[in-house]
Amino acid sequence: MKSMNISKKVLFVLFTLISLFVLSGCGYKPSAYYAKKELSGKVFVKLYIDLEDPRNAVLIKDAMNQLLMQKLDSRLVYDESLADTVMYVKINSVRMQQLQYDRDGYIKLYRALVSVLVRYTKKDTKVTKSFTVAGEHNFSIDDGTTITDTKRFDAIKNASDDALDEVLSKIAVASFK
Repeated sequence: MKSMNISKKVLFVLFTLISLFVLSGCGYKPSAYYAKKELSGKVFVKLYIDLEDPRNAVLIKDAMNQLLMQKLDSRLVYDESLADTVMYVKINSVRMQQLQYDRDGYIKLYRALVSVLVRYTKKDTKVTKSFTVAGEHNFSIDDGTTITDTKRFDAIKNASDDALDEVLSKIAVASFK
């Protein structure tokens, strides 16, 4: 019984060492490494404000700034002329989808769907790359009521955060093009 425990531990240690050797030997680098390399230097984030929903557009910019600072250690500037990379962010669409009804026919569960366009231009190469990310968030409401502004705002914020989670990998992939 004790020898079986020891053999399991030995196998675990061997598996861990082999995994580390294989991952480091193949040159694996996380997507944040490539995204950081792609957006090196000073970054300016420019927001296109949707007149129908300006409050949520500002959330997107704040979330993008936070993503760039925390995950990529980017140096953000607040003057476009000082930037090495200019990033444009725009909410393409916001939709609410009905998912579930109660016995009386009232909607109980919704899904907020958000599509965000991200485009960036590197000033030294004058190359513009763009991609779209999408996010969703499911939420419920009280019986027989409609979506309040607060619920809608929170749902769009959460769906936008979900969409922006894809930005790093999309930038990393774009760095190879």
